[in-house]
Amino acid sequence: MCALLECTKLTKKYGGTLALDQIDLTVAPGKIIGLLGPNGSGKTTLIKLINGLLTPNEGSILINGEKPGAETKRLVSYLPDNEFLPSWMTAEQIIGFFCDFYEDFRPELAYELLERLGVSKKTRLKNLSKGNKEKVCLILVMSRNARLYVLDEPIAAVDPATRDYVISTIINNYNPDASVLISTHIISDIEPILNEAIFIDKGKIVLHKSVEAIQNEHGKSVDALFREVFKW
Repeated sequence: MCALLECTKLTKKYGGTLALDQIDLTVAPGKIIGLLGPNGSGKTTLIKLINGLLTPNEGSILINGEKPGAETKRLVSYLPDNEFLPSWMTAEQIIGFFCDFYEDFRPELAYELLERLGVSKKTRLKNLSKGNKEKVCLILVMSRNARLYVLDEPIAAVDPATRDYVISTIINNYNPDASVLISTHIISDIEPILNEAIFIDKGKIVLHKSVEAIQNEHGKSVDALFREVFKW
């Protein structure tokens, strides 16, 4: 079976700054994976390379055997870490836009999730709270029948009481033949749903193991190991 995501000696520089340093990474289908690292570690650069928003200086990146481009955009559903939707639109209008833009978009699921999370489909985004805007963005991304979901800080602005529901939305509404790559600093909340964890620091992958292997080999949680590895 072809790897869903495969990076080989992937390198990205910004001027004289090395953001990713010859990383090798393989992601198989059917996994929920945490992409974990401190600020400036290279997480967002990797995510942008996956989505074709940047091009590497060296090495290669393949999504389902294809270089990032028009074809891979059909396979990847991306949630950026900043608001990306027009604030004057309602959720209902944006769902219509996504239906036109993505063949794999499931509007019935989007409306169901809006109702479950208590977000009005008729309210303009500019009149929603930051947390509810993030819910709308996540619902739209997870309502695609994609092969790879890439989520950059999906629970950063939602209140703790809502996080569990948002996390259940992630795990219950993605294609089981797909994988989910989640970049987050709130590790303890997402750890129960992770199959694997990737630690990245200074542009290098310092660990990529299953959560079970981390817990067995280190005798601690992913969150505890992360704090130990990246303590100052």
